[in-house]
Amino acid sequence: MFGRRDNAIGVEDVPLAAIAESGGTPPSFYTGECSRRRPRRRPRPPAGGRARICYAVKANANLAILRLMLELGAGFDIVSAGELQRVLRAGGAGEDVVFSGVGKSVAEIDFALKVGIRCFNVESEAELERLEARARLLSRVAPVSVRVNPDVDAGTHPYISTGRRENKFGVAEGTALDMYRRAAGSHALEVRGIDCHIGSQVLELGPYAAARDRLLGIVDTLAAEGISIDHVDLGGGFAVPYDGEPGLDVETYGREVAAGVFSRGLELIVEPGRYLVAEAGVLLTRVEYLKRATREGQRNFAVVDAAMNDLLRPALYEARHAVEAVEPNDAAPLRWDVVGPVCETGDFLAMDRDLALTEGALLAVFGAGAYGMVLSSNYNGRGRAPEVLVSGGEFRVVRRRETLGDQLALEGEGR
Repeated sequence: MFGRRDNAIGVEDVPLAAIAESGGTPPSFYTGECSRRRPRRRPRPPAGGRARICYAVKANANLAILRLMLELGAGFDIVSAGELQRVLRAGGAGEDVVFSGVGKSVAEIDFALKVGIRCFNVESEAELERLEARARLLSRVAPVSVRVNPDVDAGTHPYISTGRRENKFGVAEGTALDMYRRAAGSHALEVRGIDCHIGSQVLELGPYAAARDRLLGIVDTLAAEGISIDHVDLGGGFAVPYDGEPGLDVETYGREVAAGVFSRGLELIVEPGRYLVAEAGVLLTRVEYLKRATREGQRNFAVVDAAMNDLLRPALYEARHAVEAVEPNDAAPLRWDVVGPVCETGDFLAMDRDLALTEGALLAVFGAGAYGMVLSSNYNGRGRAPEVLVSGGEFRVVRRRETLGDQLALEGEGR
């Protein structure tokens, strides 16, 4: 999607410099064509098999992105009532939604029951008890899937590992069986599926296969007791390349992991978020100042106008994003740390990068389509950046730049 014309970077025939000039920096922008291509590279079921992509809204919740996912036929994986409201506002229906998350409130459960979502991914015995009580009170039947914690090491950053026994997510196998037996015996609950999610940025297929086998073992145990499961939800977490590293081979995932679900006649649900939108997004930022080292032990700092409040991943996960100068210049390449103006040592976008930079140079931080805007903040009184969607050789603002007035409106300007 990204290429150079006259040695300047563009996307879908739109120069990145034109996007920056139209509304200032920093903006976040997304290319619709990149997101459209991703769902075509998915685990494909055999003839008669069933599969569904439920886009993980937490990765990027912009309404324009959600509408694009709807156009592509995706459902949605949500973790809050706010995300459910966004899906509905974008034109989605309750039946398109699976509801994950460890801390569903009474208000969230009631809202989801009234909307008629496809399934609750239940994370604890206490949640199942609450869900049953609320469904009975509202004269509804709650469709449920129990999230199993398979105790599988996904080999990823500890902050985004979700399938180990020490993680807060899901329940152990024995607890899951008890929950299914309770659900099967309740008039207010309906058993639909079984699910897990082992983490994010997962590169190897082995952990997925191990988690699948744990779930299918539970399916077999339940079948022997007369409790049937309709779908297996293996979550998401497919790794994407942020700076030249490999991503997950989804075609091999289809052959070696998904096939084990299809062979049972079960529907497969996957919940990719990052995989669908990360590479479609770029954060644009300008160099404000260059601070060159003047003595041994110092570093070269490129101070830019974007910061950790715009893109938190580098500070939070020590994530590495590819960074390039958008337009050529005559500067000699140096080793730079690309840092923001926020008053924190951890405010950086990239470390140790060989770049040819001048003050005022426009930089592109790639891989910013997931967990960019959704993790952004007003730290240091900074307004959130606008979001721009590029599609069909044109671009439009899909979220305007946030102003100080927007921030103060919530506080009544101190009165």
